[in-house]
Amino acid sequence: MQKWYQIFHRSTGLSPYVWVVFYILPFYFIFRSTSTYQVVIGVVMIVMFFLFYVLSFVSKGWIVYFWTSLQILISITMSLLFGYVYFSLFLAFFIGNIKNKAGFFTLYSIHLVTTLITVNYGLLTRNPFFITQLPFVLVSVAGVILLPVTTYNRNKNDQLQDQLEHANKRISELVKLEERQRISRDLHDTLGQKLSLIGLKSDLAGKLISRDPTRAQSEINDVRQTARTALKEVREMVTRMRGTRLTDEIFRIEQILKVAEIDFAFEGTTEPDKLTLMNENVISMCLKEAVNNIVKHSNASACHITVESTETDLVTTVKDNGIGVSSDRLNRGNGLQGMRERLEFVNGSLEIRSGEGTTLIIRVPNALRHPDKEAGL
Repeated sequence: MQKWYQIFHRSTGLSPYVWVVFYILPFYFIFRSTSTYQVVIGVVMIVMFFLFYVLSFVSKGWIVYFWTSLQILISITMSLLFGYVYFSLFLAFFIGNIKNKAGFFTLYSIHLVTTLITVNYGLLTRNPFFITQLPFVLVSVAGVILLPVTTYNRNKNDQLQDQLEHANKRISELVKLEERQRISRDLHDTLGQKLSLIGLKSDLAGKLISRDPTRAQSEINDVRQTARTALKEVREMVTRMRGTRLTDEIFRIEQILKVAEIDFAFEGTTEPDKLTLMNENVISMCLKEAVNNIVKHSNASACHITVESTETDLVTTVKDNGIGVSSDRLNRGNGLQGMRERLEFVNGSLEIRSGEGTTLIIRVPNALRHPDKEAGL
């Protein structure tokens, strides 16, 4: 949660310091003045603006607004005395990096209004500095309008991307925790009772081996059978835990459709490089359900599956030329509902089109990967 004093982005990269290079420009406007008094005032204001600009970046809390207000006053003075309106661009960049919403809109409004008033006043009074550089003045006004909003939205999007990445990591951790708990429950239910039974029967066989060898042998046989049953159940449980890879599922689908005498065609890749194992398992389970429905209910003679990876999603399309899906099955079918629930769990979606056959469009998100960013962007 954003704290009250966190009004500015911590990382702004080299951009603030690149802007400092342009501090050489106002001296050109100042030294055109014939008055030594005005030259001294101009130099002092440049130094003060530079100082306040640096203090704005290193300060926290309400003091940032104070330094920014002083910069706005210096920008207005420089524009009226020397026709130097370009400090407004410095301020536009700075204001766009403020992440507190109320602070951003307040400073943006003040800066925009004061800049427009200053420029209009200069034009109405026919200030020669404004007239001679009118195209650049208009560009500066456009920058004052657009640059803060663009910078603010870009930083906001970066912040949302970071939050999304953090949320995905948290979800992944919770999924792993839930999976560990499920495995522990399955192991307890599968092995706990049988191991206890094996222990009891082994103790009983040890006591009976000298008194009743026949019964002891029977108990040992029961131990052997119980151990085999436990081993079989553990193997089945491990097999379920491994999940299903898309390559294996496509191979099984091809075999099933061949037995059902349904022509099968596949396009795309079975090894998408941006897909998580969990999402791949969900896709495989949905494909298994979709093909089972085709074999059992569609009366189709052909099935076509396409797997296409986009920048954000893996799109899997399953199309048949059967009788289509009735509205009753579309709304209440347990298989389709199960597919929707699996996909919703991984932020995926299912689209069903019924016309000349049935088309299922299954989407699951790819793994989130950030491109390398420039420092501070």
